Amino acid sequence: MESYKLFDAEFKFVSLIWEHEPLNSTELSKLCLQELGWKKSTTYNMIRKLAERGILRNEQAVVTALINREQVQKYESEVLLEKAFDNSLPSFIAAFLKDKKLSKEEADKIKRMIEGATK
Repeated sequence: MESYKLFDAEFKFVSLIWEHEPLNSTELSKLCLQELGWKKSTTYNMIRKLAERGILRNEQAVVTALINREQVQKYESEVLLEKAFDNSLPSFIAAFLKDKKLSKEEADKIKRMIEGATK
């Protein structure tokens, strides 16, 4: 399993990129100032750091993501499942749904997803 671990600030940063890519690094620094309150140097340091980790590409001052949101979500879900639920999906689902009510539409959607995953 590839490591797509993103800390909270990194996730917020990459989310901006996913929403606006491809993005000129100057425009990204303006967006980060507006959305995250970051200085230009913080933005450029984050670009460099995430490019070194293979998360972003920065070519000719154009920043794009090398991974997508779904890859990060899948990785984080697998880590949580392993760490907190001993890799037991039923235990995870039971804990998640405890004290919650699903609508019929939500239950039907989950059932279709499970049926699709078992084929």
